[in-house]
Amino acid sequence: MKQASTIALIGALCWLAQPAHAQDGSFTGLTSSLENLYRVASAKTFSISPENLTGEKGKGAMASQGSASRAASELGQGWKINPFIVIAPGQTFTLGEVTGSGAVQHIWMTPTGNWRYSILRMYWDDEAAPSVEVPVGDFFAMGWGKYAPLTSQAICVNPGSAFNSYWPMPFRKKAKFTLENIDEKPMTIYYQIDYTQAPVPADAAYFHAQFRRTNPLPYKEVYTILDNVKGRGHYVGTYMAWGVNNNGWWGEGEIKFYMDGDKAFPTISGTGTEDYFCGSYNFENQETHQYQPFTTPYTGLAQVIKPDGLYQSQQRFGLYRWHITDPVRFENDLRVTIQALGWKENGRYLPLKDDIASVGYWYQMEPHNPFPKLPAKDDLAVR
Repeated sequence: MKQASTIALIGALCWLAQPAHAQDGSFTGLTSSLENLYRVASAKTFSISPENLTGEKGKGAMASQGSASRAASELGQGWKINPFIVIAPGQTFTLGEVTGSGAVQHIWMTPTGNWRYSILRMYWDDEAAPSVEVPVGDFFAMGWGKYAPLTSQAICVNPGSAFNSYWPMPFRKKAKFTLENIDEKPMTIYYQIDYTQAPVPADAAYFHAQFRRTNPLPYKEVYTILDNVKGRGHYVGTYMAWGVNNNGWWGEGEIKFYMDGDKAFPTISGTGTEDYFCGSYNFENQETHQYQPFTTPYTGLAQVIKPDGLYQSQQRFGLYRWHITDPVRFENDLRVTIQALGWKENGRYLPLKDDIASVGYWYQMEPHNPFPKLPAKDDLAVR
């Protein structure tokens, strides 16, 4: 079983970064995989970190003063003088800004503090509004503010709180990354953004991610993951932080994709929440009769947070589904919703009033419609 999972993961990683070729057929190096790793390319490799905030060639580890000056006081320049950044309350820090044509290939970071109170934003080319605006924990599928191991093709979360993104993020003119601290306390961030400069093909769409939360969901209302997306593109992933406010099973609801003019009825309708996340029968381990967490290349139940018998009174779940091999393609518009359904004692469905947060991930050609305003700080809080 372990061998099969390993083979599947290796295959998935090979698929994630398909070869990019110039018009003359040469390999550009915009993305890489085991299938093309042996090929040389004209692409240039750069990396942004607190030790090289611009990512420029030959500009790393040059700080003479920084966040670890005291620790390196006996060693001098070049000896890990500025490995992290402290972001003050209310401050927005520019993690990195680069110009030219290329793609982000990997992001690693380990933020401290309340992950719902650190807002990650990404801007492509010259846009004024971000294409990504998500609390940092939710972007990396850790919406409940607690570490859980997660191994997937697009996102990995490793001990002790190491967030990794492998979503390819092409840009043609510019890329900008910011992190806003809306907490009342300073937070510390170690991070690295690995990117390449290379030609970007004409059919390359831009990466987007949007956060939403409703707590509690009004009775008989359907939860909206994504709405008002206009343009051409494809939906590639869902993360959900689902907090249950009722006894019993909570995942009978169906996910629905309304695209390209769908009105009352969608083109794609699922059959249940655990079905959409590629599980079955309540994610129940049939031997222990407990929820069974799992992480796979494309889908998982990464977090099962149980009541502790005191103040942590509710069950909470973290689920992800990456549409990497089955992107949901749209030509003009997209809306994604999911129902919250449990059971009444008499065998009828019970509309739930749960605490639901989500991130929808997709690629589309720019421009994109403005995002809804993020919830206020008190409405972001995990309590």
